[in-house]
Amino acid sequence: MRAGSIGGVLVIIWLVLGAVAAFERGYFKDTGDASCAEAGTVIVTVVAGPLNWLGVNPKITCDIPEPSK
Repeated sequence: MRAGSIGGVLVIIWLVLGAVAAFERGYFKDTGDASCAEAGTVIVTVVAGPLNWLGVNPKITCDIPEPSK
């Protein structure tokens, strides 16, 4: 029972550190246009957590097809 709560706290700390790294990189600034790639990059940066300070710089690219005419 105790190991589960410690694991949960570690996951929360990991994600908070990832959010701090994303903030430091300026990913939360409102540039007016949001895209799939920007949202994906923010998400993987937060998930990478403290690895961001070890040189991990995750980037996501999204190619969304245009609707057919």
